[in-house]
Amino acid sequence: MTNPLLTARPLNALPLFDTVKPEHFLPAVEEIIRQSEASIEATVTAVNDSASGVSVGWDTLMAPIEQALDRLEQVWAVISHLNGVSNTDEIRQAHSDCLPLLTQFNTYMGQHKGLFKATRNLRNSVIFPQLDTAQQKVINNSLRDFKLAGVDLNSVEQRRYAEIKNRLAKLTTTFSNNVLDATRAYTKQVDDAHQLQGLPESAMQAAQERARANDLQGYLFTLDIPDYLPLMQYCDNRQLREEMYAAYVTRASDLGPNAGEYDNSQPMEEILALRHELATLLGYNNYAELSITTKMAGSTEQVLDFLNNLANKSVTFARREYTELEAFARTELGLTQLQAWDVPYASEKLRVARYNVSQEELKPYFPIDSVISGMFEVVKRLYGLEIRTQVPSGSWHSDVRFYEVFDSNEQLQAKFYLDLYARAGKRGGAWMADCKSRRLSLGGELQLPVAFLVCNFTPPATDKPALLTHNEVTTLFHEFGHGLHHMLTKIDYAAVSGINGVAWDAVELPSQFMENWCWQEPALALITRHFSTGDTLPKALLDKMLAAKNFQSAMQMVRQIEFSLFDFLIHQNFGHSDWQGITNTLSEVRKRVAAYAIPDINRFQHGFAHIFAGGYAAGYYSYKWAEVLSADAFSLFEERGIFDCETGHKFYTDILSLGGSCEPAELFEHFRGRPATNDALLRHSGIAS
Repeated sequence: MTNPLLTARPLNALPLFDTVKPEHFLPAVEEIIRQSEASIEATVTAVNDSASGVSVGWDTLMAPIEQALDRLEQVWAVISHLNGVSNTDEIRQAHSDCLPLLTQFNTYMGQHKGLFKATRNLRNSVIFPQLDTAQQKVINNSLRDFKLAGVDLNSVEQRRYAEIKNRLAKLTTTFSNNVLDATRAYTKQVDDAHQLQGLPESAMQAAQERARANDLQGYLFTLDIPDYLPLMQYCDNRQLREEMYAAYVTRASDLGPNAGEYDNSQPMEEILALRHELATLLGYNNYAELSITTKMAGSTEQVLDFLNNLANKSVTFARREYTELEAFARTELGLTQLQAWDVPYASEKLRVARYNVSQEELKPYFPIDSVISGMFEVVKRLYGLEIRTQVPSGSWHSDVRFYEVFDSNEQLQAKFYLDLYARAGKRGGAWMADCKSRRLSLGGELQLPVAFLVCNFTPPATDKPALLTHNEVTTLFHEFGHGLHHMLTKIDYAAVSGINGVAWDAVELPSQFMENWCWQEPALALITRHFSTGDTLPKALLDKMLAAKNFQSAMQMVRQIEFSLFDFLIHQNFGHSDWQGITNTLSEVRKRVAAYAIPDINRFQHGFAHIFAGGYAAGYYSYKWAEVLSADAFSLFEERGIFDCETGHKFYTDILSLGGSCEPAELFEHFRGRPATNDALLRHSGIAS
């Protein structure tokens, strides 16, 4: 049987997703790892053997290693992507079967003493100063990563390192699967429309169509955000809101409708214990210290000072906002005791009362096609890009869109997939991932970057296009910002091109930066078109939306600080005498920074996939760290004009085009002319310093 993952194809050919089956996963990974190891061994032997006549250099060491790794990374990109967007039991199992092999290969690479020796020799050679900045960065990063992979450990310690990495790969996958399964497992059927009073027509229609698709009467709701959030914001039925809230916040835990069935309690504890052991094995006091070694922040103290400083400036404002919400709920809604399941509902009522505008009222002006075309026009004005629709061969779903990106000289720069809508078997949330990285092949041919952009918006209704809330518009712009970072790189070495090699606490800079245009009147004129009349957003409605921009911004700020502090402290304090446990740590953080009390049933931590199953362990603070950078960067556009071509070109060349080839602090200072300050973030959030 031909394996499409192994079939040789042109360098810039796209994957044929519709031909890839779960049974192809493991054989492809096994074969490509075998080929990669053979190539690596031959390369290392040649450059380390003085009798071979091959001297160590970029073309004899780093380029062949990159080529060997690139094919594996591309195959794994297809497999992991299908696991995220088309998850079935067969795909999940096949994906899981590959993980031990990949972990073993990464350990083999990181602890390969011959490869380490050759890389170190190149770093210390007379050739190194002659290499360009990006090449030097690849080599320096490689030497750092060898240390972090345990290349200096003895054989017993290296075996334990490998065991830990293998176990962590399994546990993090288990954690993610538990969240997905717990989310899938719960549905709420409602027969009587009277129980859903207050819910927008669009949400009612979607729930009715969902019930019909499942051969049920009435209305069907799930815990997917496009279903869950409108119900929590608009439904007058307090009992139903409480029921949905309890189901959502107890997912994958010891409580709730599926108590204990997908419980992440044990995986969380073991993940933290293994990360701590890994850190100490490598000579660090805790996992937070280990995490910081690849970040922009200089120390754990700097991170905590940063978060505590933001908290000190925000908590008072946040609690004042909540006090105002309590008073409104009591006097206007008759809610004498505001509960967590009332907060989104009361907040939306207060927003409408105060600003006479709601997310639902804005939706008709944000049909998906208008938003996308307007977003493309924004980047055309900023960076001179032309984005054109193409028809991809072999997509994974009929809803998927595909585009090509051209620069101002009509040169093809990149390609990307856009998968917009929620559906069964698709992981929740929104993300960007790389399908291919820009790099120069050994034959001198340029491989162009290809990105996956994934969202989970409500699909089109029978008689209407997909309509976005303004929050969803910012989500789309956010992920597109990540995509631009990956696609607009001019670096030809995969390890530091695009998003690769970018410090984790700076990687959110381009994504959060793009969100700013969702709040600018000239940009909104490009992305808003009423789905039936074609009218742009009326000035009166626009003014109300802009006036409401900072509504409860301090509450949102402290919520992110809460998540960040919790993440950092559980990784910093695990195993120490003052370790309070996961739940108690979260409770203590909430006492310090939360705007209001959270019910004891809340098991947020059991679904916190960013840190227990994603790349944000001891790094969730990155969102706020990068938000400081993005706000400060955007302030230059505020000074010069939001579509100022010169400033746009400067952001393109100083930030987007350079990927991970330079330290992010250097890139930012070159763009802004000084180090970043948090003044712009606090100003944009309406929080006084």
